[in-house]
Amino acid sequence: MKKFLLAAATLIAPFAATLAHAGDEALFDEARKVATTLPPKLLTALQEEIAKTGAEGAISVCKDMAPKMAGEVSQQTGWKIKRVSLKARNDARAIPDAWEKAALEDFDKRAAAGESPAKLEKGEKIGNEYRFVKALPVQGVCLSCHGPDDKLKPAVKAALGQHYPGDKATGYSEGQIRGVISVRKAL
Repeated sequence: MKKFLLAAATLIAPFAATLAHAGDEALFDEARKVATTLPPKLLTALQEEIAKTGAEGAISVCKDMAPKMAGEVSQQTGWKIKRVSLKARNDARAIPDAWEKAALEDFDKRAAAGESPAKLEKGEKIGNEYRFVKALPVQGVCLSCHGPDDKLKPAVKAALGQHYPGDKATGYSEGQIRGVISVRKAL
């Protein structure tokens, strides 16, 4: 009987692993889809507000509208979604946990080695949840508020100082990794 069970387990194991991998792949694809819904919406809102009020007026889009948009995506999908960074602008919402920090540091190393920041992503099961992060490269429109300090307009500097007294999120150049979109879902 033991030989039979061992033989059956040996025959079934590859199929079980394949099914488990297929489940992980489906979660990865679902997480990627959720993570990629927020940035285009945020970018559109940001560009519209910059056109109306300038970069200093558009700070509220990232500060106030982005968390609301993320909340809407979370309600629609069941995934928790947020933006985090190694150089956080908002300490209340944007500080990475240990897993996110490790992913961000890995992404920075990989980008420095020549990988495209736009393609950097990671997903895995951790305990009873699935976690996924996707790099957020700095785009040209981001530089108005996240670029080199000496290039920021005085009105932007003043608004950033008012909204984010401990701001660490400047000094970037286009293409650098600003942070990640982080999504997670209980399994």
